Amino acid sequence: PLHRDALLDRYLHPRPRLALAPVLRRHARAAMDVSDGLAGDLTKMFAGTGLTARIDVPAVPLSPAAQAAISSDASRLDTALTGGDDYEILCAVPPGSVGAFLAEARAAGVPVAEIGSVEAGDAPPRFHDAHGRDVGFARASFSHF
Repeated sequence: PLHRDALLDRYLHPRPRLALAPVLRRHARAAMDVSDGLAGDLTKMFAGTGLTARIDVPAVPLSPAAQAAISSDASRLDTALTGGDDYEILCAVPPGSVGAFLAEARAAGVPVAEIGSVEAGDAPPRFHDAHGRDVGFARASFSHF
């Protein structure tokens, strides 16, 4: 119940990362909110760019409540990465700016994490587990229709 309450609170009371805006303006080449799930919104962010992404699933930050939910049912990882209503920021920062971006975000009091890399290509983003194996999803994102 404690984890359920924490997850429900996070869903019902989003906390926008407003302090990250000036840091994004200085360093990000692309940014968007994650409201339809990381996998789907990442695909949308790179659509038509000639770029794709490789995501290290263990690097994706999850709350202790989400980790507990996943530890009791591994299929919930799919929901955590595709379900939506995350209300977080997804951005792409050039490799030479990552250190400054991370430091400035930390100074602004906003937790951020480097979860992958951008690569050339038109394929959908690829997600990999701790052993480098592909991670697939039952669906890519929340669909409004």
